[in-house]
Amino acid sequence: MTTTTPGKPGNTEWTERYTGALMNTFGPPKTVLVRGEGAHVWDADGREYVDLLGGIAVNALGHAHPRLVAAVTEQLQTLGHISNFFASAPQITLAERLVALLGTEARVFFTNSGAEANEAAFKLTRRTGRTKIVATEGSFHGRTMGALALTSKLAYREPFEPLPGDVVFVPYGDIAALEAAVDTDTAAVLVEPVQGEAGVVVPPRDYLPAAQRIAHDNGALLWLDEIQTGIGRTGTWFAHQNPELVDAPVVPDIITLAKGLAGGIPIGACIATHGSGKLFDPGNHGTTFGGNPVAAAAALAVLDTIEADGLLDETVARGRQLVDAVASLPEVAAVHGAGLLLGVELVDPIAVEVAAAALDAGFIVNAATPHRVRLAPPLVLTEADVRAFGDAWAGILGRAHEGVTA
Repeated sequence: MTTTTPGKPGNTEWTERYTGALMNTFGPPKTVLVRGEGAHVWDADGREYVDLLGGIAVNALGHAHPRLVAAVTEQLQTLGHISNFFASAPQITLAERLVALLGTEARVFFTNSGAEANEAAFKLTRRTGRTKIVATEGSFHGRTMGALALTSKLAYREPFEPLPGDVVFVPYGDIAALEAAVDTDTAAVLVEPVQGEAGVVVPPRDYLPAAQRIAHDNGALLWLDEIQTGIGRTGTWFAHQNPELVDAPVVPDIITLAKGLAGGIPIGACIATHGSGKLFDPGNHGTTFGGNPVAAAAALAVLDTIEADGLLDETVARGRQLVDAVASLPEVAAVHGAGLLLGVELVDPIAVEVAAAALDAGFIVNAATPHRVRLAPPLVLTEADVRAFGDAWAGILGRAHEGVTA
C-alpha cells in the first residue's frame, strides 16, 4: 500500500525530474527513496522496504542511526573542513584506530571513496620501482582510470582504453596461476578476499596465505582490496582475519577500505604496513576532502558502535539466519560468503527477475550476475527482518519465474 503525501512529489514525478537532470550512467532509478530507519527505507510514494543491500555494503549501521547522526552533527558544530595543511583530532584518532584493528605497524592515507583509495594504492606500488600488477579475473576495483585498469570486466574497460598498462589478470582462487604470473618484475599482487561485484565469490581458504607467500618470495607487495569486505562485513574487522575465509595468518602490505567505514558518509582509506607507508614522500599524493573531520568522526562512531553493540557477533548470527532462510528451496543451488556478505546462487539465470520481484514484495536485493543475487544488508539487521524475508522468499522466486515465462 502506498501513501503519497498530498502536495509532495511521488516516484513518477521524481523519476521524470531525475531523467531530465542527471547523466544516464545508472539508467532509470528503481524507486526514489526519501527516508530510512535501521534496515528499513521508504520511497516517495510512502512504500516501505527492508534494505538487504545497504547501499551496496555501505550502511553498516543502517539508516539514521542516532550515534552516527550525533557524531556528524557535533563535529559540524565545531569543525567541518580543513585542508591537509592541518590535522584534526578525529583524523588522527581514526588512523590510530585502524592501525590498532590491523594489529601491526602501518600508515594511513584517507580518501573520499574506494576508487580513490585504490588510486592511492596503485601509485604507492609504483614507488617500488616496478610497474607490473597481477590482478584477478572477476575483479572490481573502481571506475576511475587507474582503478579501471585493475578491474577485469571488459564491458567496463573497453570504452575507455587505453588504460594504464602492465596489469595481468589471472583466474581468481587459482594458486598455480598466481605462481606462474608473479615474478621479480611484479610490484604487487592485488586480490579481493571475497569478490563482491562478481556475485560473492569465495576463494579456497589457502588462497590469501599463498598469495602473500608468492608475492613476498618475489619481492612484491600483497595488496588486499577490502573495500566491500572490511569493517565487520564478514563478521571480523577485516575479511583477511576471518578464519572462515583463511587458514593461516595474513598481513597484507596494502589494504584499501571504504564503503562501510563511515556508514554512508563518503570516506576511503589506503593503509600500508611492513614499511610500505614510507614509500610516499610529501607531494607524491594528495586530496582536498580526504580525512576531513566530519567523515573521520562518522567513521569513529561506526567503529565505536560496532564494538559497543557486539555487531561482529550479530553479523555472524544474522548471516547464518539469512543462509537458513534462503538456501533450502530447490531454485537455490548454493549460498556463498560469510557474515552479511552473501551470494545466493540460483539454478536458473533469473537474478534480475528475482531482484524485481523482491522489490515488488518490499525487499531490496541486488542482481550481481544472471545467476547470483547479492545480499549485503546493514549490520543492524534484525531477526524479524530476516524472518520476513524468509517468509517472502518462495513467493519472490515464484514471481521471478513467472516474469521469465510471461
